[in-house]
Amino acid sequence: MKALRTIILAFLATSRVVAMPQNSLPNQKVLDASAKHVKALGVGHFSEWSRATKKQFLVDWQAGKESEWIIVEGNEGGDLDSMTAALTWAYHLEHSSENTSHPIKAIALLQTPSHALDLRPENKLALDNSQMTPGHEDLLTMDELPEDPETLSRKLQGIVLVDHAEPLRKWSHANILSIFDHHKDRGTAPDAKPRIVEIAASCTTLVARQMLDELEKLDQEYHMPHELLELVLSAIAIDSSGLTSDKTTKADIEVSKRILARSNWKNDNLEDVMEDLDDELSKAQKDIDHLDLRDLLRRDWKGDLIDTPSPRTPTVSLGFASIPYSMDEQILKTDFAELFDWFAVHAAWTAEAGVDISICLNKYKKHYKGGKKEKIREVVLTVRDDVRIDQDQADSLFKTVKEALEKNDEGIELVPWHRAHELAPRQMVWTHKSGAGRKLFRPIVEEAVLGWE
Repeated sequence: MKALRTIILAFLATSRVVAMPQNSLPNQKVLDASAKHVKALGVGHFSEWSRATKKQFLVDWQAGKESEWIIVEGNEGGDLDSMTAALTWAYHLEHSSENTSHPIKAIALLQTPSHALDLRPENKLALDNSQMTPGHEDLLTMDELPEDPETLSRKLQGIVLVDHAEPLRKWSHANILSIFDHHKDRGTAPDAKPRIVEIAASCTTLVARQMLDELEKLDQEYHMPHELLELVLSAIAIDSSGLTSDKTTKADIEVSKRILARSNWKNDNLEDVMEDLDDELSKAQKDIDHLDLRDLLRRDWKGDLIDTPSPRTPTVSLGFASIPYSMDEQILKTDFAELFDWFAVHAAWTAEAGVDISICLNKYKKHYKGGKKEKIREVVLTVRDDVRIDQDQADSLFKTVKEALEKNDEGIELVPWHRAHELAPRQMVWTHKSGAGRKLFRPIVEEAVLGWE
């Protein structure tokens, strides 16, 4: 069973057609056979729809018709869950309204640059399995937006948030039509419809459930491509460890059953399918040893601007990175394999990102004699003085955030890193053994910044 599905997935990932111009004739002479003139396009309805939607969005933008469009956007981390949720809801909005008097134009936006997409190999694998065009040409990414979000957001019909409960500051002027999130409700856009904030292993679960509920109420169901259904199952599988993790909810299981029943795997056992997908995607997810430090920093990067009460510095830029390697391991990935080089590479990246405060959250497993493993996490705090704040302000802000982290109300005991004594001013590294990650530390840091004067 597992071997057969692996063969099928491998075949789908390598099956491509070469696109020829529509006016080409069989005997038409090829003027230039170089690779840049021959593109392998994705196969199937899902790829065709995604590519056509991207083209139409850009055509309409050029014609000044932005107000006709809804952007469905995931978070800037760009994981498989966020990407799939956005694609699924955009597809549903368009197809569920196509035979009505008010058809909807909707497009999924990946809030990550195109050059960062392959830093998540599990995403690439899932898209390949879904027969999408290589190189992510079917997808609209942040660096392909033809206009700054702060300007574009005012022109759109609206946006839909998936896998995050409030918009980044640059989208704050947009009309928020709907919200789907599986974390803490932040009270954003209380009048949004649908507005679903519910604990689940995967946000895709919530989006797919709403999609199926609405689809089954239509007089005539629209075509649901198997590639999209299998992408949905992939996102739920990797977020729920194949429906076996402690995070798995009844909703994750029930939605997976409903999606499976419509997929090409409808005759297979749900547990087997989800286990196979999780095994395959998790293996790909861990295949990042070749990435250097800069790639690790930007691979899972989330940031935003925060307004402060300080009249001198009303806005501060905050960025978070999540890295599955220890600080010591990351240092070995730099050119000189030295502590100073880690901070040099980090400084170059945060300068490019225009960040004042950076938090790196590292996690790894420490091995002991006898085969015992212990999960260890690290928190790296740095504050720059060359973006929006001067040296005195940076010193003050560093102190404020450092104290907030060390005196947190969550019961997390932060212990200075074993080389903390070697750090420069406005640099700090701690270790801890709690399971706390970005979702817990980010509010602590944001509240500290909001209270900084």
